[in-house]
Amino acid sequence: MRTISLAGFLFAFWLVLSGHYTPMLVGAGLVSAILCALAARRMRVLDEEGHPIQLVVGALSYYPWLLWEIIKSAWAVTKVVLHPRLPISPTLTVVHASQKTAAARATYANSITLTPGTLTAGVSGDEFLVHALTREGALDLESGGMDRRVARFEGAA
Repeated sequence: MRTISLAGFLFAFWLVLSGHYTPMLVGAGLVSAILCALAARRMRVLDEEGHPIQLVVGALSYYPWLLWEIIKSAWAVTKVVLHPRLPISPTLTVVHASQKTAAARATYANSITLTPGTLTAGVSGDEFLVHALTREGALDLESGGMDRRVARFEGAA
């Protein structure tokens, strides 16, 4: 199933990037996508981490949520930066990652960094050292909302 899914994804990606839809080029793209998927299967890189089709359903709710969090944080950081007194309160905090896989922990760490005003500064096992521009941002992370969302995205919760 993963081989077929990967071949379909590669072919669709090729179609989008190509922009040429003559029968010969579409056929060449299809053959290339199938050969690449078969090569990936033979190299044994077509696993849950290499092609995580099990995350598609979770991604449908997680990525819009993450985009909304990025927008909210960008607005909050903009207000702080434009404030005449620049009310920042730089804070270092440690947050616990409850995810089971390395890929999900990386997703959590990257989600923290993608959100304006926070940065994952260090990783030690399942603990992240996070720098936040304001104490409120650190408290929001410490509440565990993003951790739960990534765990749900992973399928653990």
